[in-house]
Amino acid sequence: MATLQTESGNLTGRRVLICRPAPEASRLARQFQAAGAETYVFPLVEREPLPETAERRTILQNLDEYRHIIAVSPYAARLLLDQLDSWWPQLPVGLNWYGVGAGTAKALAEYGVTPNKPDEGWTSEALLKLPSLANIDGERVLVARGEEGRELTRRTLEGRGARVTVMPLYRRFCPDYTPAQINAALVDFEPDAVIALSGETLNNLIALCANCSHNLYDSPVIVPARRIADQAHIAGFKAPFIPGSLADNDIVAAVAEQLAGRDGGSGTAK
Repeated sequence: MATLQTESGNLTGRRVLICRPAPEASRLARQFQAAGAETYVFPLVEREPLPETAERRTILQNLDEYRHIIAVSPYAARLLLDQLDSWWPQLPVGLNWYGVGAGTAKALAEYGVTPNKPDEGWTSEALLKLPSLANIDGERVLVARGEEGRELTRRTLEGRGARVTVMPLYRRFCPDYTPAQINAALVDFEPDAVIALSGETLNNLIALCANCSHNLYDSPVIVPARRIADQAHIAGFKAPFIPGSLADNDIVAAVAEQLAGRDGGSGTAK
């Protein structure tokens, strides 16, 4: 199989532990494999849709009363638009759609809407800098997200005078792995790098690391934002790193860059 060359070389012979949920994990694994790496998919967060409720039906039926619709993840975007299809064969006009990052914006665009997204960054902080969310006093905002999540978007927009409705669409949970499965992923596989693209994923990894013998703390761990890099440092990981974006090719390039420089010292967060 041909290998994918990056600015930092390729990943032939390297082992990468991917802790993302499906289907994102399999897609990212294929990108790493194209660069020559061996991969182990070990999701530390799984997701499942929440049951429909009367409250959610009312929100969806009254979508045209909102001015701004925010999806916090590709999964949230897909669930929201799948469910809206039952009530709105043609979506109301005049809505401002938002994706927290390019991946979420792409998921929205696949359903035919034109989303706003940050020009740089893929966090709630970046989203909240958009001019269209600056002066929203009295405007209604719908936030589609998981059952639990950061409250920064809601609190900030309410502080600007918006009327915010948070609509949970799914729940996240850590899979119930056996000790043998944990040992196989964290110890036997001996990963050269770890992909942990959310705070919850990192927390679950930290919890599992506390109960097995491994050497992951010295390996680069790819994280999505500075605050999560700080969490990783506090937990003992010596080389958390933030990629240029969360696009698959940028994640692969970040791992290649970090591993290429291992002989010169441990990596640091961007």
